[in-house]
Amino acid sequence: MAKGYWVAHVDVDDMETYKNYIAANGEVFAEYGARFLVRGGGRQNPEGQARARTVVIEFKDYQTALECYNSPGYQAAKALRDPVSNGDLVIIEGYDG
Repeated sequence: MAKGYWVAHVDVDDMETYKNYIAANGEVFAEYGARFLVRGGGRQNPEGQARARTVVIEFKDYQTALECYNSPGYQAAKALRDPVSNGDLVIIEGYDG
């Protein structure tokens, strides 16, 4: 079964307040077995446009990735993030070739 991923590109306006979101999402991500593959870090952007921060989170499968996003716990954490950031999030099924 293919894994599921969240791929997020985020601009953070207030990192101190954004840290509340980071703290709040930890328990939810643990509950759904999420694993960070990318969480910020150095990068180059040779093509197109990107936001300041890139995050890639791996889940055991696509359904779990969707369930985590739609969970009450994650939606509560997201409510902390929304006022201080703008972003794009794709939830995608991995390749199981």
